[in-house]
Amino acid sequence: MQSENRLLDDLAKIAGGAFSSFSTLKDEAEARLHEKLEKILVRMDLVKRDEFEAVQAMAIRAREENEALATQLKELEAQLRAQLAGNATKNKPKQRKRRAALKDNPNPKDD
Repeated sequence: MQSENRLLDDLAKIAGGAFSSFSTLKDEAEARLHEKLEKILVRMDLVKRDEFEAVQAMAIRAREENEALATQLKELEAQLRAQLAGNATKNKPKQRKRRAALKDNPNPKDD
C-alpha cells in the first residue's frame, strides 16, 4: 500500500512539474507573441489613440469655426444686398431727374 502511495506521489510531482513547465511555456509564448505584434504594429505606422483624439478634436473645432464663418458670411451678404438695394432705390430718382433734364435739353453744353 505504501508503494502505491509512493507511486501516486511521484506521479503527482511529475504532473505538477509538467503543469508548471506548461505555465512557464505559456507565459513565454504570450510574451513573444506580444513582442511580435508590437513590431508589426510599429512597422504599420499606426496612429496612437491620444494622437488620433487630438486630431479629431482639432477637426471638430475647425468644422464648428467653418459653420460659424459660413453663417457670418451669409449675414454680411444679406446686409450688403440690403445696402445695395437701398442705394439703388436712392439713385433711381436721380437718374429719372437726369433723364427728364436731358429730354428737355438734349445738349446741356449749349446752355
